[in-house]
Amino acid sequence: MFETAELGRNISKKDFKARIGALRAEMLETQFALRGTSHQVIVLISGVDGSGKGEVVNRLNEWFDSRELTVHAYGTPSDEERERPRFWRFWRTLPPRGRIGILFGSWYTQPIVDRVQSLIDSDHLDAEMHRITRFERMLVEDGAVVVKLWFHLSRKAQEKRFRALEADKHQAWRVTPQDWRNFEHYDEFRAVCERALRQSDKSFAPWRVIESADPDYRDLTAAEMILDAIKGRLAEPLVETEAAAVHADTDGDLTILDRVDLSASVSKAKYEKELIKLQARINKFTWKANDKGVSTICVFEGWDAAGKGGAIRRLTQAVDAKLQQVISIAAPTEEERAQHYLWRFWRHIPRAGRVTVYDRSWYGRVLVERVEAFAEESVWRRAYSEINEFEEQLTDAGIVICKFWLEIDKDEQARRFTERQGIDYKKHKLTDEDWRNRERWDDYREAVDEMVSRTSTEFAPWTIVPANDKLYARLEVLDTVADRLKAALR
Repeated sequence: MFETAELGRNISKKDFKARIGALRAEMLETQFALRGTSHQVIVLISGVDGSGKGEVVNRLNEWFDSRELTVHAYGTPSDEERERPRFWRFWRTLPPRGRIGILFGSWYTQPIVDRVQSLIDSDHLDAEMHRITRFERMLVEDGAVVVKLWFHLSRKAQEKRFRALEADKHQAWRVTPQDWRNFEHYDEFRAVCERALRQSDKSFAPWRVIESADPDYRDLTAAEMILDAIKGRLAEPLVETEAAAVHADTDGDLTILDRVDLSASVSKAKYEKELIKLQARINKFTWKANDKGVSTICVFEGWDAAGKGGAIRRLTQAVDAKLQQVISIAAPTEEERAQHYLWRFWRHIPRAGRVTVYDRSWYGRVLVERVEAFAEESVWRRAYSEINEFEEQLTDAGIVICKFWLEIDKDEQARRFTERQGIDYKKHKLTDEDWRNRERWDDYREAVDEMVSRTSTEFAPWTIVPANDKLYARLEVLDTVADRLKAALR
């Protein structure tokens, strides 16, 4: 792959000056055309040591309008980043729609370095590349333009660059002892990088390898490649990639919700006795989880008036306030709409040993957005695999996920709606939208059935809670959380 970037390409100063003026004007024009579109441009700057990646970033910052450009360089992960899944740091720095983001270093760096240092084997490297390509495909299908630039130097050219920098007293600081140590392993790095690039070179996010011995050629080529990628996407309609429909076996119109025993109940006396015990267990386990750095995410979904708020309150009463946060999900803000829909959930992933409770969640895409046609079918269908990938990354990082659907029947919901209308401090919970949703009851049941069948996995299973009796439902939720934490701590 890298042989074609060792041919000695260069450009004369005269030709560079003749071309750069028009190129810069076109870059600004294209950048301004990007405003207001659904596209975000993500430029990855990667490559060998000494290839001038930092100089390229500085040039791009000069040639684009820096006021509408974000630049982020990734160094050694901070404590905050190490306590979360690896991709958390990248999600936080993605540019919003209509903007260009330059990422100096990227999600490729750690797997490549780990492989060279024999911390992982080739199969693990390939698995990481497969995960990365799924991530990039998800971004592209959401409208992103992913431009991956690899700046290459031959071994001879890299040594020559290091020697030249060291000979300049103003530039010598750019060459570190680690650079020379890496140089001693040039062939190993090259082999691993070739494998990584080959595995992740896809039509929707191809690698562009740039020969970097001549700085002017390098910078001009990088700018032209970024420009061509943006113009190409702006000139084309957004191509929707529809996920294949996968359905569980069904018995006529029977759904998984029909198998829930809604007659399940508990006496008030037993409830009060068991509640104290379960809250004590959860308090003990969450403190142990904090000591071990095990995070917990609880997701609550269910029918309107199913008792999610009451169940959440009994859960949070058991967890020390220093260890928890509750995220109530409503319609996305303008800032959130400017990103992939999972972005607003990634940003709230808890630190090691903490608990995050989502009152409604990312499942809105395959529930309300599906039923109310807020998302096109191709969009919500591909969300199943995106959600499974998201949750798998969380559990791979050691996070415990508890997902609850609180199930009630239509008559019980109507009774609770009527009850809320007569209680001053509860009537605010009832909206016109709640009544409208009742008219789509069967559509929501179908959506819930498919949601459970496609996203109840071995690493993040759904718990469907009979909730006609609120007291029973609360105990069921607490008991499930306690058991999941206990199992994880073992």
